Amino acid sequence: MLRRLFKEEEGQGMVEYGLIIGLVAVVLIAALVAMRGGLGNLFGKVEEAVNNPESAGQ
Repeated sequence: MLRRLFKEEEGQGMVEYGLIIGLVAVVLIAALVAMRGGLGNLFGKVEEAVNNPESAGQ
């Protein structure tokens, strides 16, 4: 019975997919945290352009 337990691989694929999804989530969160300042500046410029369209070209 113990030998059969170690040879079964039914849940192995799902665990691997779960680990990959977790790793992708960690990388995305790290990238967003790293770009936080740049994204804030970008959205600030967009907001300024929407609120003041006459000064957007300058």
